[in-house]
Amino acid sequence: MTFRGYFSSLDIGWTNAAIAVGVAVVAFIALHGAVRIFRRRLDQLDDERAHRPIVQVLRHTLARTSNLAVLATSILLGVSVLDLPPPWDTRIGHLWFITLGGQLAVYLHHAIDVTARRYFQVRGKGREDDQVTVAHTLMIWALQWSVWTVFLLAMLSNLGINVTTFVASLGIGGVAVALAVQNILGDLFASLSIAIDKPFEVGDAISVPEFSGTIEHVGLKTTRIRALSGEQIVIANAELLRKVVHNFKRQNTRRVQYALRVNPATSPDLAAQIPERLGAIISAKEKVKFDHVNLTAMNQDYLEYDVVYNLTDADYGLFLRTQQAVLLETMGMLRELGISTAPRVQELLLQGAADGAPSANDAQADRGGVKRPDGLGQPQVRPMR
Repeated sequence: MTFRGYFSSLDIGWTNAAIAVGVAVVAFIALHGAVRIFRRRLDQLDDERAHRPIVQVLRHTLARTSNLAVLATSILLGVSVLDLPPPWDTRIGHLWFITLGGQLAVYLHHAIDVTARRYFQVRGKGREDDQVTVAHTLMIWALQWSVWTVFLLAMLSNLGINVTTFVASLGIGGVAVALAVQNILGDLFASLSIAIDKPFEVGDAISVPEFSGTIEHVGLKTTRIRALSGEQIVIANAELLRKVVHNFKRQNTRRVQYALRVNPATSPDLAAQIPERLGAIISAKEKVKFDHVNLTAMNQDYLEYDVVYNLTDADYGLFLRTQQAVLLETMGMLRELGISTAPRVQELLLQGAADGAPSANDAQADRGGVKRPDGLGQPQVRPMR
């Protein structure tokens, strides 16, 4: 069949064909020009900080506009003015879906890449190690492959292919694989969670119920920690995230609380001076915010004061120096006031035999031995009243 005969079989005249070609040419020029104008406008808006994030995403996304997709769209617009007989009307509809759906998938592919990388860069503040980079790349790939998978299934469905069985097979296979490698996948997703949420980073000093140490490496499956005792601890990411993690590197302040005990024989007047004097000692230190000193307990053995203050700097060396200075000046203050921190004096009571008769114990004492008043070899001790 000749080209002219093919046109005749479609019942398309030369006039209609010329109109379709003209519409296609005009559509191509209009679409291509619109894309260029829009991209130029986005370049001008890139300097405005209020619009910068979304402008960058749109600019990089439109840069991936396919000239082939523009050409195919223009041709389809031209063909749409023709009154085509079946089955060409259905075929043109399929071509519309493939062209526009493919271009939309390309847009989403690059929009995910630009948006995700910008988000990770802002959250990571430019400090990304190899593990974080790999985790981010895996997440981006997963999202991009999801876009193309949805497009492929939608295209097959649009072409009249039943994809229900195929989707069900993928679901069953995915469940089987997930059950087989659930531990590995659990650690992998835990690694992604660490990379995104950043509960700790390399170099952070952390503490969990079983150990304390410094993070050396966060991998896709395990995290390596240098313990305080020197050995390296390797723990699965999923197991580590199930524990309560104390991150000391992110500690901004340090709360110091301890108990001060003095002799219960201290007079009330002297006991009342301790909170004020000790509070003045603590308040005079640098980077210290005094909280309170209060008498909280009193019994026959001691008087107990609760002492609390806060350091505005969490440095451990500063804590040690400040605490040492506070304790030394507290010792001087107590000596100046004449207050003892010794516990209550206890009395040693020696009891003789109940009937007053000399015992073997007394005989041993007469011979220069050690007297055991209770006859069992141990003296009885009771506190003074």
